[in-house]
Amino acid sequence: MKTIIPTKLTQPQTLPLLFTSLFQQSTGVRRLQSVNAFRTRRDIGGVCARRMAWSSEKYNGTTVENPKLGLVRPATNEYAEEAIEAVRAGQVIAVPTDTLYGFACDACSIEAVHRIYEIKGRKYTSPLAICVADVQDIQRFATTDNLPHGLLDSLLPGPVTVVLKRGETSILEKSLNPGLDSIGVRVPDCNFIRVIARGSRSALALTSANLSGQPSSVDIKDFENLWEHCAYIYNGGVLPSGRAGSTVVDLTKLGQYKILRPGSAKDETVAILERYALVEDSSAS
Repeated sequence: MKTIIPTKLTQPQTLPLLFTSLFQQSTGVRRLQSVNAFRTRRDIGGVCARRMAWSSEKYNGTTVENPKLGLVRPATNEYAEEAIEAVRAGQVIAVPTDTLYGFACDACSIEAVHRIYEIKGRKYTSPLAICVADVQDIQRFATTDNLPHGLLDSLLPGPVTVVLKRGETSILEKSLNPGLDSIGVRVPDCNFIRVIARGSRSALALTSANLSGQPSSVDIKDFENLWEHCAYIYNGGVLPSGRAGSTVVDLTKLGQYKILRPGSAKDETVAILERYALVEDSSAS
């Protein structure tokens, strides 16, 4: 018996691993008896991200053992504290919302925000929205005193992203969406992500869980190729809302609104806005 270190992997996209193998010579054919691999680290766009260990249970609707070493958990309150700790540690997690699956991290951690851009292959000029736990939290990050009383409570929680001015009192890092004086804010109608946002004591940077330019994800399998770059993937099943995402509405102008993306709730959103006497901004984008 002797130790053999392969000089070439059979699959070119497989990360370098050290294999210790025992072979027996039998009628001119060597037969592999055992293989022992250990975990390695991968450089993601200059950021070294730890690949997660294999879970101890195969897929049964809760935890999965998967070849990409991404640790999948059910999106239930039992695992919320784990997710909160990951966010506080500056890690990226994947979570369900009331529309799509998204990548989330601490919006006040520039390193974590950069990691999201690297995972998605997203241009740094494309802004990220934030997610907060409750409507009353929005005023910590954006200006709301230009809006009719009760408007945000009528729109949120729900599948709507409201674009507001940051204002001088915003506690957001200036490095998030630099050069922009506005911020998109979400309060999803999804308890799990709101519990995480509340426990993080910050806002979550939130964007769809996919490669930039690719279809959005309504199932964790849709972005399986990106699992390995997340601390955890939280499985909420197949989301029923389709791939349209949230309706994005600009509310930065007093008494006016502009739909920036129709999304999945345009008609309901417009009806609420007009009930509060807002008129559509017809100026050019």
